Amino acid sequence: MTTPLAERLASLGLHSTAGALDDLIARATKARWGPAELLEHVADEEQQERSRRSLERRLTRSRLGRFKPMADFDWAWPKKIDREAVESALRLDFMQGARNVVIVAPQGLGKTMIAQNIAHEAVRKGSSVLFTSASQMLMDLASQDSSRALDRRLRHYTSRTGLLVIDEVGYLSYDSRNADLLFQVVSRRYEQRSLVLTSNLAFSDWPGIFPNGACATALIDRVIHHADIISIEGQSYRRRAAEESAAARKTKAKRRAGRRGGGLAESVCRPGPNFRAFA
Repeated sequence: MTTPLAERLASLGLHSTAGALDDLIARATKARWGPAELLEHVADEEQQERSRRSLERRLTRSRLGRFKPMADFDWAWPKKIDREAVESALRLDFMQGARNVVIVAPQGLGKTMIAQNIAHEAVRKGSSVLFTSASQMLMDLASQDSSRALDRRLRHYTSRTGLLVIDEVGYLSYDSRNADLLFQVVSRRYEQRSLVLTSNLAFSDWPGIFPNGACATALIDRVIHHADIISIEGQSYRRRAAEESAAARKTKAKRRAGRRGGGLAESVCRPGPNFRAFA
């Protein structure tokens, strides 16, 4: 049952104290806390609770969803990866100078996983973060029905977001409209706020997905001017996992077939109940 005092504390924003008021009074009485000790405890509990709620809000707004932690990353699998550069990005060293991080790798080598972990660490450290694919962001921007609405939405991706992570640049070709929108996002964040970008294409291949070479060059220039480029080479993790799974299924099938064959041979060779030996 909520007491009048608990209600007053909650109205003041002291939700943690209000929710545990009876326990707090009992604990303070038993430990014979003085006024200063009681207020210190209340302050500590409220600060921790607010930090927890703030983290939950930032995680929700980041749109990160579920992802694998870096502890699951197989560093030995890629043929080429700069582990030191990846770990520097995970420490958020690049954010101090509003630098960018660009992760370039073929499909299935963990670039999205790395980007998600960078985003999560930034959320954990108190930054506002937004994780989105290039196609989702451009679809959102292109759907705005007025210049004012578009400008407001552009501010959402630029000035209102501490760290923007754009995944999968290069999976689709861009028409002039989408290329212009992507350029506006990159330009507005240029030297102001950090950007993490993943792509399956080397920069030399970008002209093939943009309407003209000048557009690609201008975009690349702003992306890489203050950027740490992380290049990963090798074969797909997912392909390896699929091959291992197929091999495991094949092995199990052989074992089952062997057991069935062994049972049949045993039943054929074992004497039946009416069998009599002849001298």
